[in-house]
Amino acid sequence: MEKVIVTGGAGFIGSHIAEALLDSGYQVAIVDNLSTGRRENVPIGVDFHECDICSKELATIFEAVDPQYVIHAAAQIDVNRSLSDPMFDARVNIQGSLNVLELARRYGCKRVVYSSSAAVYGNPKYLPIDEEHQIDAISPYGISKHTVEHYLYMYREVYGLDYVVLRYANVYGPRQDASGEGGVVAIFTDCLLRGMVPTVYGDGSQTRDFVYVKDIAKANILALGTGGGQIINVSSGQETSVMELLRLLQDEIGSGGEVAFAKARPGEISRSILCNHKMRQLLQWQPEVGLATGLKATVEEAGKVTSK
Repeated sequence: MEKVIVTGGAGFIGSHIAEALLDSGYQVAIVDNLSTGRRENVPIGVDFHECDICSKELATIFEAVDPQYVIHAAAQIDVNRSLSDPMFDARVNIQGSLNVLELARRYGCKRVVYSSSAAVYGNPKYLPIDEEHQIDAISPYGISKHTVEHYLYMYREVYGLDYVVLRYANVYGPRQDASGEGGVVAIFTDCLLRGMVPTVYGDGSQTRDFVYVKDIAKANILALGTGGGQIINVSSGQETSVMELLRLLQDEIGSGGEVAFAKARPGEISRSILCNHKMRQLLQWQPEVGLATGLKATVEEAGKVTSK
């Protein structure tokens, strides 16, 4: 049985990846410092190690697990914090990732699958955004994500450590935290379930590409066996406005149509949609969960949490 270390595996995306790995017959070990992840997210049957990816203690975990693969999902993901504290962002996302890569190389891992982000592209020059699009990150978070992509290329060329970079669109689904840098789906869902009036920044015409978390997990599993040395967008390939998203959630939850509007946030991208042709070609797969179905599952799970 092949062994996989999932960094950040107690988090929103990482825990779904860990579940998908178990379902696919892998032996899974999770590394998470629980700064944003939750112990209850860790699936039964997984070896859990509470450890920071920047820590020297990570080496003892790699030695004990001796993994064939690493799925590196641990990160500082708060864009606002990256702007207010770029040193912290760089320590976690760059130095922590280097620690992971060094240990993956030292312990003979076959491949690292890296969770990157559409944030590397910045303001789109054209739509949909493909992998050849100019890199113009406008936050330290986007810069740190792209920096690790360069290190991965170097580790493959110099040390022979294979990799796949997955650049995610806007991921949503069960277990996503509505606080902090929570995604708009989680924020709207939490607000509506609590009977509060949601706030839309700007006029709500801004668009995003929403991809369900279990589809993200599936892409990670496929990337263990194909696409070596490639950068691949993972997206729905569908463009949805913020107001359209809110109306879908209001209909699903059965709440009123009240909306509070606030001033548009500076620097916010007006439209975003990622081209996923490369994903379909290399991974031989396309997202399976449509937005309506994914929102229904998200609301059902969030309702259980809110009612507790």
